[in-house]
Amino acid sequence: MSGFLSSFFLIFLAEMGDKTQLVALSLATKFNPWKVVVGIFIGTLVSHLMAVMIGQNLSLIIPMQYLKVIVGLSFIGFGLWTLKGDKYAEKKEKGGSKLGSVITVALAFFLAELGDKTQLATISLAAQYRTLFGVLAGSTLGMVCADGLAIALGSFAGKKLPEKTIKYFSAAIFIIFGLAIFIAAWNL
Repeated sequence: MSGFLSSFFLIFLAEMGDKTQLVALSLATKFNPWKVVVGIFIGTLVSHLMAVMIGQNLSLIIPMQYLKVIVGLSFIGFGLWTLKGDKYAEKKEKGGSKLGSVITVALAFFLAELGDKTQLATISLAAQYRTLFGVLAGSTLGMVCADGLAIALGSFAGKKLPEKTIKYFSAAIFIIFGLAIFIAAWNL
């Protein structure tokens, strides 16, 4: 259960203000918001399933103490990455698609997630908790909830969330969790 809760919480926070959340908001302006949520769910599920499988295999190769050090340092890195922000510009897809809107959103979201910090964080979480279902369910639900919130807020309010506040809060959470895992690995 801790793998699920940690994955949900950390991925939800990591997604706040992330480029993929902006992609979700952008796609919601082109397609039915409910179809965007379903597409995001499918794209995230496939992306994070790959991440969880990679993370679980790492725990078989690397001794747990060293893996925790790596996970702790990676979470600190994700916190610093959150502060720095992504430099990749969001590209809007122009023109129609012959694919259905759900498949179009799923493919766009899957591709946007490749190498993203939430996918890398899911690898780290899977390596730490070694539970396929808990981490996969938590990380996928965290992404869908964060993106669903952005879609709902964008659709109804039409206002931006305070991006800097969210960025600093998310970064602090990653760094605190990273330090806690790192310290626990060395029993300091």
